[in-house]
Amino acid sequence: MTGRPHTHGHAHRHEPGRRLGHRLGRRLGHLLGHLLGHRWGHALRPHSHDPAARVDAALEGSAEGLRTLAFSLGVLGLTTAVQAVIAALSGSVALLGDTVHNAADALTALPLGVAFLLGRRAATRRYTYGYGRAEDLAGVVVVLAIAASSAVAGYEAFRRLVEPQDVTHLAAVAAAALAGFAGNELVARRRITTGRRIGSAALVADGLHARTDGFTSLAVLLGAGGAALGWRAADPVVGLLITGAIVLVLRDAAREVWRRLMDAVDPAAVTAAEEALGAVPGVRGVGAVRMRWLGHTLHAEAAIVVDPQLTVVEAHRLAVEAEHALMHTVRRLVSATVHVDHPPVGGAEPDPHAALAHHLV
Repeated sequence: MTGRPHTHGHAHRHEPGRRLGHRLGRRLGHLLGHLLGHRWGHALRPHSHDPAARVDAALEGSAEGLRTLAFSLGVLGLTTAVQAVIAALSGSVALLGDTVHNAADALTALPLGVAFLLGRRAATRRYTYGYGRAEDLAGVVVVLAIAASSAVAGYEAFRRLVEPQDVTHLAAVAAAALAGFAGNELVARRRITTGRRIGSAALVADGLHARTDGFTSLAVLLGAGGAALGWRAADPVVGLLITGAIVLVLRDAAREVWRRLMDAVDPAAVTAAEEALGAVPGVRGVGAVRMRWLGHTLHAEAAIVVDPQLTVVEAHRLAVEAEHALMHTVRRLVSATVHVDHPPVGGAEPDPHAALAHHLV
């Protein structure tokens, strides 16, 4: 019966952590319970409820994510090819910036795809929680790709502002802008819907990124309109505006990836977990509740206070009921470790956690 630092002796509600839902990975974390092989460990740290179903759901989430990424790569790849041809013919730097951004967005499907494939691998003795964190690392690659596209678009727009150049084939530029908007919006809807369904923060962030790309594609229309009216600077000015929009997307995406890497979760989920544990008959109080994302699955640790007169079998049953309540309350939770504690029984009973005190300093 081990656990993280927690309160004993009375019920104690802990402040929940920071938000982030968005939601990435897979996991065979239920193996943690099986690692506690002997009877006492098994009794007070029960294994996961119905693990096979939860693992199957995580794997299906990865498969759905892969299908969405393949769809995104195809649509944005086609959109980028059309825009690249027209950008080369017309000399529009605004369209070039949009094309580079769409190409970068299409290529982000590759690291995410690798992460989803890695996440389907079983946990090992070295990677005991599996490979779900690869999805978070893929989010870092996405952020770097957005940063690179903003740098390229900004450089080209500034260079064209200093060295003006006429834009030709304005009708084709306008058509390419509309194609960029349509392709990005189609991909954005698919990514956001799938990401929210499977709990992938990286996929949701990438979908929001694609949606912003769609509106920057529409901005190319302004550059084409200004050029048609004889304003030569319209195209590079719009290119700079597109660069600014990309930077805003970069800021939001970086914040979401940072939160995921720092194990941020939605405080509402922590509150709901505390309430669910407190409502289990026989639970006298709730101690620390911790959650973390690994890929697009959640894992939790919780401490509950029970009657000190319970037998090991009764305490085990209560811990399983508490875990079961968590599984039905917190979406995408695939494993939970429940630590059983009890209030002081009076007299000269030694503190059972005293042996751990020097480890907690």
